[in-house]
Amino acid sequence: MITGARLHRTYAADDGSRIRALDDVSFAVSEREFYVLLGPSGSGKTTTLRAIAGLDQPDSGRITINGKVVFASENGIRIPPEERPIAMVFQSYALWPHMDVHDNIAFPLRRGIRRVPQEEAARRVGRVVELLRLKRELHRPVSTLSGGQQQRVALARALALEPAVLLMDEPLSNLDARLRARLRVELKEITRSIGITTVYVTHDQTEAMVMGDRIAVMEHGRILQEGAPWTLYHQPAELFVAKFLGEMNFISGKIEPGNDQYARVVTPVGPLNLVRSPTTPKEGSVVLGFRPEDAMLVQAPGENVICARVTARHYLGDAFLYQACSDEIAFEIRRPKAEQLALGKEIFVHLPPRACMAFRGGADKSAEEPFDETVRSGGSSENPRTSS
Repeated sequence: MITGARLHRTYAADDGSRIRALDDVSFAVSEREFYVLLGPSGSGKTTTLRAIAGLDQPDSGRITINGKVVFASENGIRIPPEERPIAMVFQSYALWPHMDVHDNIAFPLRRGIRRVPQEEAARRVGRVVELLRLKRELHRPVSTLSGGQQQRVALARALALEPAVLLMDEPLSNLDARLRARLRVELKEITRSIGITTVYVTHDQTEAMVMGDRIAVMEHGRILQEGAPWTLYHQPAELFVAKFLGEMNFISGKIEPGNDQYARVVTPVGPLNLVRSPTTPKEGSVVLGFRPEDAMLVQAPGENVICARVTARHYLGDAFLYQACSDEIAFEIRRPKAEQLALGKEIFVHLPPRACMAFRGGADKSAEEPFDETVRSGGSSENPRTSS
């Protein structure tokens, strides 16, 4: 449905140097798929989206939409945005504030390059208004609408064009957390119900996991890994992907040569075994990672067990997140709310070999950083220095 092949894009910086926005980016989006470009600011995700839309021209490469070449550097094909079978929803919504909801949706159908007869425009407006539940707001000025309603109008305007591809550039980033959570589900349901192919840009990992059929994680203009949300979360191929998707604990170590199934990593807390994956380094310095929810409590020391003490806890509603410290490292574990651990309690934490991952790299300090309670939301915390 949509393919990008070996896309390169550089920009000139103020100091005269060149910034590489896209570095040999290739991808393939299937028909009716919800494909998410995920990454931090400057990773190249919006540049990729704008290249698909025709709003930004790569230096080289090839893009096809619906079987038609819309950009090809080798033979000078550059189809303008208005002639591509796409519609785009911007972060700012880009609505006309002096118009009401109806006229915002209908305007491209009446005046744009893809204008249609009046009867057809009325049919399309009626369809998307019904789909997005905007009938009560149809004649309200968009300036009087809430952020969530404005987002619906922007989406309705895009869908009224009946594009083959819907492109969305962080459309929920201006909304509050509760509304964002609700609209994530609604957006996914709407695009699925009408069977439209969607490419969605976000820096929000939760948004990507909830909405994406497939996610492409980007950094420094490259796609590091793409796959289903479950695969990226449980089988990250690179250290950056592991850090960017969800919470992860890290321990520096050295992996020893072993058999094809298991590997042994020598760490400051003793040797830890893990099940090899295709991306597990054969030997050398590595960073071992494990998710807080995968750590298990046991009654005594043993293989793959770390002896530690509870130093802080944070209530998350459905669970507690604890910081545990040994003499060598600090890490986090997640436990059900019915299983409360007292501050200062000595615990034995078992790391199942299947839950451990190893990534190529040197010393990683992230496991030793203080437990930062300010980044958690909607809970209460305690630690030995602040609790009475």
